[in-house]
Amino acid sequence: MNLDELNIILSRGENIRTEFKTSFSEDVIISLCAFSNTQGGVVFVGVSDGGEIKGVELTKETAVQWANEIKGKTAPSIIPDMEILKVKEKYILVMSVIEYPVKPVSTRGRYYKRVGNSNHLLSVSEVVNMHLKTVNTSWDFYLREDKTVHDISLEKVQKLIETINRRHSFEITDDPLTFLRKFQLISGEKITHACWLLFMPDMDVCTTVELGRFSSSTVIKDSLTLRSDLFSEAEDIMDFIRKHINKRVIFNGQLENEERWDYPLEAVRELVINMVLHRDYTASYDSVLKVYDDHIEFYNPGATPPEIDLPHLLSNDYVSQPRNKLIAEVFKAGGLIEKYGSGIRRVLETFHVYGLPQPEFQLLSTGFRVKIFSGLSGGLRDAAIVSEPLVPVLKKIQDDVGVIKTSKTEVRASDLSQSGGGQRGGQRGGQRGGQTEEVFLKSDTQKAVLDLIRKNNQITRKEISSTLKISESAIQKHINQLKLKKILVRIGADFGGYWEVRGR
Repeated sequence: MNLDELNIILSRGENIRTEFKTSFSEDVIISLCAFSNTQGGVVFVGVSDGGEIKGVELTKETAVQWANEIKGKTAPSIIPDMEILKVKEKYILVMSVIEYPVKPVSTRGRYYKRVGNSNHLLSVSEVVNMHLKTVNTSWDFYLREDKTVHDISLEKVQKLIETINRRHSFEITDDPLTFLRKFQLISGEKITHACWLLFMPDMDVCTTVELGRFSSSTVIKDSLTLRSDLFSEAEDIMDFIRKHINKRVIFNGQLENEERWDYPLEAVRELVINMVLHRDYTASYDSVLKVYDDHIEFYNPGATPPEIDLPHLLSNDYVSQPRNKLIAEVFKAGGLIEKYGSGIRRVLETFHVYGLPQPEFQLLSTGFRVKIFSGLSGGLRDAAIVSEPLVPVLKKIQDDVGVIKTSKTEVRASDLSQSGGGQRGGQRGGQRGGQTEEVFLKSDTQKAVLDLIRKNNQITRKEISSTLKISESAIQKHINQLKLKKILVRIGADFGGYWEVRGR
């Protein structure tokens, strides 16, 4: 290192890979440990916190002595590269280490990592997770000493197998136990943490999710506590959300109307899956969902890795690191997730297309919080709230608003301004606002989709796509429309459930 390079480093100050110390001490060893557990780094001994060169009394023997002290007080032992610099008759010792391949490194039984320009003492769970990542595994791979295959529900395993068979062109013919072995969910009769969380027969407090419907920050209208297997929890959370948000029917003067939830359910489902999938199940905190009149909050225990900050997360500029890798593999096989690390981007895109404010994401020391906001896009934002019966008030306020909204239905007032507006509009408004049966013209593709489902109510989107020679994404759009019209209803969970055709 030459003088110009040194001056540049000193002018930048301390950061995630640089530390200044006026003398050699235990703090130097702690910084070297923190660097070894993060991205590597350099300690400049003989420099003040502000970057001023103070110098240090130094000989070659002193440097060797310090190196031996560092080696003896770290485990696994680290030996830094050393360079002695002379600047204006003052000596500086430059100690550098790379990121250690087998983490974490400790000193005197304590573990540190570098966060910004300071050293952070690791908690027990952080130490465990850092080691598991080093050996390319995660907590959910480890065996439970208190549970065996006799403690789980093999019926739930069989349902997952049937779901995978419906979603893929190949067929799994294995029995449940063989399937569990191939997925490394069991070893002998011992089961992994993942196996228990996915296929527990009853309840376990470690999966607790607290759900609440709030009319204010302190008033709870409804609540529910879940402690079931992860597949069931994902469905139950979605059911709770659907129960406490509105679905509106929007009439735009066309033959085909539109149904619209307060939030895009596909994006909400993505957040729910992330909530279940990325939770730290070793933490003492519970997952929490709060539904308010105008927004929903998701809280999940388990902080993101220190190398993934919020800007990188929102821009999708990061390498996905599932906290529970084994659970993620099973979720992927079951079709609940498609690709690691793309969920946040899809949520942002979906809310943008839906015309809603962008969700808020917050990294906390104990976990991760997401807040999503409802609201009507475009001309619907100025909708007036009225109570039933709807028809008598439509004509009165049609000049002031474009849409009249009830708790269940929305109708455009412009529908009443057509010829014969009073009688014709009143009939249309009363018929659409008061009845559940609606005019809906199914396309040829949707008719073909329904015909296939009538023949096989467990048919998959991929099978429909293959039969009709239409992309899976297009099939999903048609299915979503049919579901919104209540013509097509999903009975049961994504796996183990079936389709039911209703209406005409």
